[in-house]
Amino acid sequence: MKNRKSTLRILLDTTFLLPTLGIDVGNEVKDILRRLDEIKVEFYYSKFSILESLWIAVRLIKNGSFDKERFNLGLRSIAKSNRYIAIGEDHRVYEEALKLYMLGHRDMIDNILYATSLIYDLKLLTMDSKFDEFIRDKGLKNTLLLPGKGSNFKKFENT
Repeated sequence: MKNRKSTLRILLDTTFLLPTLGIDVGNEVKDILRRLDEIKVEFYYSKFSILESLWIAVRLIKNGSFDKERFNLGLRSIAKSNRYIAIGEDHRVYEEALKLYMLGHRDMIDNILYATSLIYDLKLLTMDSKFDEFIRDKGLKNTLLLPGKGSNFKKFENT
């Protein structure tokens, strides 16, 4: 494992796993991942993002635009390659996720991912600006990395 002090530890929101699964999410996500590859980064993923990816796959199956072989290859890559590290949630994550729900945020997958990032001291890479706004409005610790135009991930090197 890389030196934790000089490595940015990022929990990927589901959107950032989809390209590996062969699901097109546009060039912005791919560009962000490419830029992050230029610095020391450990990518973490949650089994809940895999679940959410399966829901997306079901929707694609229904509209006839699903590539089963590519998706399965991506699943194997996520699970078995050294590019991604699985994170195991425990009771603290679920308790924190319920707190977020009680504060008014209804997306339980987002709640679990945020709670995971909080408990395990990770940054959560997301495109969800409304979630970022919710975290800020509630005065919660902001673990989110929200790429914007001109985001420079180099500033996170050595954090």
